[in-house]
Amino acid sequence: MDRVQGIFLFVRIVETGSFSKAAEDLGITQPTATKFVASLEKRLGTLLLHRSTRGVTATEIGKLYYEKCKVISQEINEADDLASLMQSKVRGKLTISSSVAFGRRVLTPSILEFMSHHPELEVDLSMDDRYINLIEQGVDLAIRMRNLPDSSLGSRFIGMNPWILVANPNYLQDHPAPKAPEDIKKHRALIYTTAQSDHRWSFTNPQNQTEVVEVKGPFISNNLSSILSAARAGMGLAALPCYVAYQSIQDQVLQPVMEDWLLPSQEMHAVFSSPKHVPTKVSQCIDWLQGQFKGEWWKGLPPEHIE
Repeated sequence: MDRVQGIFLFVRIVETGSFSKAAEDLGITQPTATKFVASLEKRLGTLLLHRSTRGVTATEIGKLYYEKCKVISQEINEADDLASLMQSKVRGKLTISSSVAFGRRVLTPSILEFMSHHPELEVDLSMDDRYINLIEQGVDLAIRMRNLPDSSLGSRFIGMNPWILVANPNYLQDHPAPKAPEDIKKHRALIYTTAQSDHRWSFTNPQNQTEVVEVKGPFISNNLSSILSAARAGMGLAALPCYVAYQSIQDQVLQPVMEDWLLPSQEMHAVFSSPKHVPTKVSQCIDWLQGQFKGEWWKGLPPEHIE
């Protein structure tokens, strides 16, 4: 038995006047309780308890020792209560990592609303399209847009991120819209270099047949906002996440192309440093995000001014 548990045991023995009752309260056997007190008295070199047929009472030294142990046990209980309270509330600092476009367009408004429900929460939102190491950089939660390799990290699926092929109507006046993937070879492509296999676009038709086409074009970027701007300027076809293209489609600056053929959707995962010990602020944030990404979630994003 460790010394902390022993303190609780000694306090209960004095308060109940019984080894057996104290042992039952702590979920141990009476012989274990008796043996611990005997060892404690031997270590201190003094008698702490009087044993008699009428029960157990503290000696003069035992009473002083009890008063100190009672204070220590109360402090430990208060510390445990504080830890439980901290875990039950969404509070403290939450460090989140996301890609640039998703973080700016989707995550920021969602997290700000989450914070409005939890005024004691502070958020540090970092946006970077490069891979980061959560543990090395002290990140509590990262949103990643791909299938995850096996690792020691914890993760939870939060939704799907569908993509769509779009173009400016003026571009399509001079370049008739493609009907099938093979037709895309006749078009200029605006290529986002970190998704959709870069220069190879994959499509699936309603019969679940997949075709892959090599694309080329005048503009390549690793930034989705830049690809969106090029598409809006009529420079070619662009494969974009629905959340990036939706408002431009609503504004009729872009229009969907080849809608019968679907681009691959990306799985969205919330990734955290340990699957065993997940702080309340992290688990509650993930629960919130899962509720945000249902159905055609991109249609519910707040309006955004686009140059």
